[in-house]
Amino acid sequence: MAEPRSAADVPLSDLGAYQEAVRLVLTSDLITAAHPRPGVLERVLPWADQLTRDLRDLFGYSLVATTRQVRLIRRFDALNPSRGKIFASRAGKAFDRRRLAYLCLVLGSFQRSRVEISLADLVRLFAPVANSIQGLGFDPVVPGHKAAVVDVIGWLVERGALSLSDGSAEAWARGDDGDALYDIDHDICATLFRPPRPIRHLTGAAGLLDGLGGPAEMRVRRLLLEQPVVYYADLDAEAAAVLRRDDVTENLARLTGLVVERRAEGVLLADPGGGFTDRAFPGRGGAVNRAAGLLLTRIADVLEEEGAALGRLEPPVEADVQRDLLGRIDSALPQAGVVRELAWSSPHDMPTPPRRPEPLVLVERHRLRALIEELYERFGAASFTGVWQQDPHGLLDAALALLADLRLVRLVPGGVLLLPAAVRYRNITLAIPAPPKGQLDLFEGGDSA
Repeated sequence: MAEPRSAADVPLSDLGAYQEAVRLVLTSDLITAAHPRPGVLERVLPWADQLTRDLRDLFGYSLVATTRQVRLIRRFDALNPSRGKIFASRAGKAFDRRRLAYLCLVLGSFQRSRVEISLADLVRLFAPVANSIQGLGFDPVVPGHKAAVVDVIGWLVERGALSLSDGSAEAWARGDDGDALYDIDHDICATLFRPPRPIRHLTGAAGLLDGLGGPAEMRVRRLLLEQPVVYYADLDAEAAAVLRRDDVTENLARLTGLVVERRAEGVLLADPGGGFTDRAFPGRGGAVNRAAGLLLTRIADVLEEEGAALGRLEPPVEADVQRDLLGRIDSALPQAGVVRELAWSSPHDMPTPPRRPEPLVLVERHRLRALIEELYERFGAASFTGVWQQDPHGLLDAALALLADLRLVRLVPGGVLLLPAAVRYRNITLAIPAPPKGQLDLFEGGDSA
């Protein structure tokens, strides 16, 4: 299939501005006059027509663009846990299941006939529904319930779905007879909640996926865009052949302004500028980011010194990982109340690579603990900020979770498997910012996890 040329109608002199608009759309959950920051909407809107064509033809995505907002509606072939990171409090803490559920119930409480609502009225609307759901509920005297509502309201205010006109949510949460009055932007609320299919007609999490009927080219483009690195070993034969085509990767490089890095094991789109990622690495990301980088350097030393003595383990096939994840999500579905007519459900059978992946180096848990303890001994416990000063094993878990998100390691029982792209960072120490002269805290700036 001929590769549709990206940015076909964009003059070379304007290509940089267009690539910036592409990156802004792809890294923003919603763009308004104020979110993610002032000025972004003005840089994107002039390119709306070209963006709509490119994102549709290359990825099957839909772009919702008006004079007031821009939102990209993605389609997924597989579950991508990193997408959930857009749901976080103003302090950066990821939403738990209670907050995600409250967010859905709050959005469902808004009625088009109402242009404003008080926080007390909003709670009176959604609380009975929350209390009818076993294991959820809302009780203002239970610690954490009010705080969850405040986080949800703050998330909606940040995106312009609600605008505070009077009062304070924090005062309401403290229980000192405070209240808050919000204007409702129903257009933004409708844009925020745009599932690919009616939720009530889904029989499982797989129904949210696009399925396997799309062209291999489109599946590979989506993977390159959404994943930090794409490995040939994770793909079926048809998709692996597409990934080896230079026209596909070079077309995405032209679209995004990123740099193609091709290795024997796979391909990644590198971002020298650091503006096209939700997890900057390496960089100033706090203790977790830097501990992850230092762990990679120590693991590289161990590989060089004791490589032959390290064990090897065959990694799980990506298709099996997806099936397991879908099964675990579906295990939490209620057993009653699901509409079966007109139901959508994608098959759980994912494309399987033509051969089993090669065994990878296993770095066992006890060795990882020894490495993090060496770092604490070398730099001193006080160098790891107050959050992690007395918790080296907790910092280890957080650093490994970051490396797994970046597809540099794969978490397995008893340790981690070292993925090929990890070798790219064997000299990462040179890229980790040093603390100011005279400052003992190697990990200044706090924790970003």
